[in-house]
Amino acid sequence: MRVLIMGGTRFIGVYLTKLLVDRGHQVVLFNRGNHPAPVAGVQTIVGDRKDAEGLKAKLAGESFDAIFDNNGRELSDTQPLVELFGDKVQHFVYVSSAGVYLKSDQMPHIEGDAVDPQSRHKGKFETEAYLQAQNVPFTSVRPVYIYGPQNYNPLESWFFDRVVRDRPIPIPGNGLHLTQLGHVQDLAAAMAAVLGNETAIGQIYNISGEKAVTFDGLARACAIAAGKDPARLNLVHYDPKAFDFGKAKAFPMRVQHFFTTIDKAQAELGWAPTYDLVTGLKDSFHNDYLPSGRDQAEVDFGLDDKILGV
Repeated sequence: MRVLIMGGTRFIGVYLTKLLVDRGHQVVLFNRGNHPAPVAGVQTIVGDRKDAEGLKAKLAGESFDAIFDNNGRELSDTQPLVELFGDKVQHFVYVSSAGVYLKSDQMPHIEGDAVDPQSRHKGKFETEAYLQAQNVPFTSVRPVYIYGPQNYNPLESWFFDRVVRDRPIPIPGNGLHLTQLGHVQDLAAAMAAVLGNETAIGQIYNISGEKAVTFDGLARACAIAAGKDPARLNLVHYDPKAFDFGKAKAFPMRVQHFFTTIDKAQAELGWAPTYDLVTGLKDSFHNDYLPSGRDQAEVDFGLDDKILGV
């Protein structure tokens, strides 16, 4: 297939591009040209997707069998692609987010659960609804938290920063909130498994790791990945409502139970995660965190110190 990937040079797109090329697909990337293509020889069309008319002009003469929209956050990001190719592509794969789900007393989230109209990800489910209304042959994937080498969100690195420096780790609440992480390689594999799968047309799939983990458990898993004794961690629990952090984030995850079932994806896509949490965190630590010199970099622990009363 001739496949367009929106993005393709950062995190998810790097893994997906490599995987699709390895499987013999002709991959074309559309991005701002700030980073090199992850595979030599892959065609890149340089443009800004936020410039709808510019995007249409650059892609007007192109044709694709499938499109992976990796970085559309708002409906306005995806509409130009649908207007150009919605009735021409065999498959439109959209990366949404499990963050669209309405907070619930009953977990895990399953596909079909209510969405939160006030979610900061509301543009994602608005886009899903639009793709369905336009009769686009789409599939949407909803990751929870994504981790792995080249992660540009401070997720596992937030924990590693404190673990390697033997600092206290401030964790909001009692440390028992359950959350869920999925390795980026597993996400890319699920997205590739969607491609050309007739069963997946018109479907939404939660994609993440197999197990949920507590905040405290995640800290301990990061310690193990970094070669530290998890029993020696100094986990400091605090009430986040007792502090005014302004717009700054003192902790990299939402303070609530937040995890999904991935049963539907496993049953219909012939897919399963290959990384357990500690193995995936070791991948991040040894193949990204240490090589990038993050363990020696200067880190601002000002919010930590505020919490700890230092």
